[in-house]
Amino acid sequence: MLDKVPYRVLLPGWIREEARDKEEFKRLVLEYMKRYPDYRVKKVIGDFAICERK
Repeated sequence: MLDKVPYRVLLPGWIREEARDKEEFKRLVLEYMKRYPDYRVKKVIGDFAICERK
């Protein structure tokens, strides 16, 4: 049950600044999240990636 608790990862501001469209934003978020190998992104709300642990 604890593995289903959502985790929030603060995304750096450069991701939003560099992204020209939604597809590039998604790519940059997924690239950044490689730094957190045990987390899987469910959605992005504001400046946070909402994740669950693998």
